Amino acid sequence: MSDYCSSAGAGHLSQKIADFWQKRGFDVDVKLVHEAFVPTMRSSRFDIRSNMVNGMPQRVRSEGQSAEA
Repeated sequence: MSDYCSSAGAGHLSQKIADFWQKRGFDVDVKLVHEAFVPTMRSSRFDIRSNMVNGMPQRVRSEGQSAEA
């Protein structure tokens, strides 16, 4: 089972999300946010935040912008 709440797991997942949408021509801003200790999880966690709305990107990459930018 993957741990997407750890720094490494959340970082890997955020990169997969950004790469997925970049390959489809969308500009998505994805970042990690370190949250404080959560008693129910008995640990701290890393959340993934983005500028997507309902899981869909809002900005199409402009024609002049390369896929690697």
